[in-house]
Amino acid sequence: MNTDASATSSNNGGFPVLMYHHIAQAPARGTGSRYMFVSSSRFRRQMRALKILGYIGCSIAELSLYLSGQKTGKAVGITFDDGYRNVYRNGLPILAEFGFTSTTYFVSRQVGGHNEWDAGRMPWEPCMSREELREWMESGQEVGAHTLDHARLGELDEVEARRQIAGSKAELENITGQPVTAFSYPFGSHNDLVVEIARQSGFSTAVTTIKGRATGKHDPMRLPRMTVRRGDNLLKFLWSRIL
Repeated sequence: MNTDASATSSNNGGFPVLMYHHIAQAPARGTGSRYMFVSSSRFRRQMRALKILGYIGCSIAELSLYLSGQKTGKAVGITFDDGYRNVYRNGLPILAEFGFTSTTYFVSRQVGGHNEWDAGRMPWEPCMSREELREWMESGQEVGAHTLDHARLGELDEVEARRQIAGSKAELENITGQPVTAFSYPFGSHNDLVVEIARQSGFSTAVTTIKGRATGKHDPMRLPRMTVRRGDNLLKFLWSRIL
């Protein structure tokens, strides 16, 4: 996994890109990755605070306009990894309430399936169906790709990495009937070859798990993000992720 200097040292200025997974009540104590579950009430408070403070919550496609200088103002990128149904059911109405857009990165072979990549670590969680994915897109939200199978790309050979990246793009475009140009590296696993394959496959942006704020100086295929955790109260959310 790459940790390039520009991405790790960009905490001053720039635009926050928030990373969520689940918008739902957390599973029982002791469950792996419980921190990934942000309740719908907490998510709503976060989005409401952004609105009150004058921020625009936007997809990565929209945020790219701010990064390139085509738009100016207070913007926050909102992203969801994996494509869980609870994001559609619990998160989409809240985004609509505040007029925000966002990007969800879908594991294309698990559209209508579940989180097989978490077997033995986390409970079964359903992913959006094809119909829900299309409704997500038709509501103004962005559809991005997250490989065919949630693969650790940095550990794969070139042939398999290309299959996972280009294949997920093709499958999602078949579902949506629209270009899919946003990508997220599963587990944050990537290297120079993986980044170049994603670029060659036709993606114009890609997000990492490297902590920091996105700026126009970043390679758009290596955008940093900040994880929003279950235990983040509103003050911590604003102070450590936004302000």
